[in-house]
Amino acid sequence: MNKEATNGDLGIVILDGMKNFGENINNEILKFRKDAGIKKQPNSYIVNVELSRFANGEGKAKLKDTVRGKDIYIIADIGNYTCTYNMYGIENRKGPDEHFQDIKRVLSAIGGKARRVTVIMPLMYASRQHRRKGRESLDCAMALQELEKMGVTTILTFDVHDPNIQNAIPLVSFENLYPTYSIIKRILLAEKEGDIREKIKNTIIVSPDTGAMDRAIYYAGVLGADVGLFYKRRDFSKLVDGKNPIVAHEYLGTDIKDKEVLIVDDMIASGESVLDIAKTLKEKGAKSINVATTFALFTEGTEKIDEYYKKGYLDKIFSTNLTYVPQNALEAPWFYKVPLEKFTAKVIDYLNCDKSLSVVMDATLGINELLKKEKSIE
Repeated sequence: MNKEATNGDLGIVILDGMKNFGENINNEILKFRKDAGIKKQPNSYIVNVELSRFANGEGKAKLKDTVRGKDIYIIADIGNYTCTYNMYGIENRKGPDEHFQDIKRVLSAIGGKARRVTVIMPLMYASRQHRRKGRESLDCAMALQELEKMGVTTILTFDVHDPNIQNAIPLVSFENLYPTYSIIKRILLAEKEGDIREKIKNTIIVSPDTGAMDRAIYYAGVLGADVGLFYKRRDFSKLVDGKNPIVAHEYLGTDIKDKEVLIVDDMIASGESVLDIAKTLKEKGAKSINVATTFALFTEGTEKIDEYYKKGYLDKIFSTNLTYVPQNALEAPWFYKVPLEKFTAKVIDYLNCDKSLSVVMDATLGINELLKKEKSIE
């Protein structure tokens, strides 16, 4: 840390649904700078904002503190469906559209007075609407272009569904971060509870589909494990909920019998695909089934996951706190939370000091050091 790089010009705006996450980030940055010997810093970098609604559902944002000349970081979780507002006396839940609108309201309230503005959207808005198939909208590209027009200079996201979406805003800094180091560290720490650290040599990293293969290859490379692949056989003659239904999951790879399996993906939505894959692998003789994912949405609840866990088809799910996770999942014996506040705080700290993110973004060196510390792999 360059002691002269910061002068209190940092501002953190925390939107609905990210209060604890944002406050933890603020505390981490204060700690970083205290440990670095920076004596002149405020008690908090948080810029207070009021998000209110009129009775007819219209909303507005009002900044309670000045942002003039500051380096502003807006933190938003577009996936937090527990945030509510009243419209005509009826309580409504905020969906991704409402959360994204709140980001734009804050940008409007800032009104170009900040030195620069960064939007931290761990779960990218409309990330699965990243390319056109037929007569479809391109929601993600349109949203990114809106942020660009409103003066956003940098967008930070995690494990975006398709990194090529940044081509929609070539003149805006788009940083796609990965929580790989934090996830692997959490997996290794879970060894104290009987997890897979001592069994790495007997582990196969499995990609649930072709789109996640690069991620699986990376995990396999840094862990020194084998890799396998599932592909989804779909029925293209019909649509169900806007998608061609999956007929079966077919496995390609080495023999899975008596192997420790780690399924890696960017997101669990309903969990249907992962559960089908876990059951198939267990029936093929896999010794244990663990899942590592950046976002665990559980859009259809956790009842089926509980059922599969009790039947022995699934052992553990490791996922981050970058988006809202329901309390029943957090308390489940199969769920292991991976906290990302410290990593995100470090990214903000580096950007605010105009330092390169390459060291922070490269997880390979850290993972190798972690593995050497935890267990030597021949």
